[in-house]
Amino acid sequence: MPTVYDAPPDALIARVVEYIKKNTPEVTPPSWAKFAKTGAQAERPPQNPDWWFTRTASVLRKIYIMGPIGVSRLRKEYGGSRKSGLRPRHFVKGGGAILRKVLQQLEAAKLVKTLEKRGRVVTDEGRGLMDALAGEVIQKTEKKAPRKKVDRKVRPGEFRRGA
Repeated sequence: MPTVYDAPPDALIARVVEYIKKNTPEVTPPSWAKFAKTGAQAERPPQNPDWWFTRTASVLRKIYIMGPIGVSRLRKEYGGSRKSGLRPRHFVKGGGAILRKVLQQLEAAKLVKTLEKRGRVVTDEGRGLMDALAGEVIQKTEKKAPRKKVDRKVRPGEFRRGA
């Protein structure tokens, strides 16, 4: 059975965004979302009107892959380089309020749960949803471009280094 690890991330996140918008009423952008930057490194708010759903899908995928994970580690994942004028750029963490609100909404939708003192993990319902959507994405991408079979046999006594 295909999992999230097998699906291309951009196509999977786009499919999860579609699903969340149609089937998850608990996930809605707050009133301040249209004015908020995603972190100190961002100069302006996101231009995509559906950025809240994209971030939610991305966070759900990251929790699936890296869980249990907390807000602090997610802030590191969504951080970036901050421009400092003539001074060198330095890394800054992403915004925490957005991530906290997204995690609260995912918990309300019962896709994520909190482990005491460890962080958040995907529930069985969330894991099943992500795997099902990953299967759909893999089927669509294989119809467009089927996988090529590569002969990877190595003859005895022969090494393949870096090739």
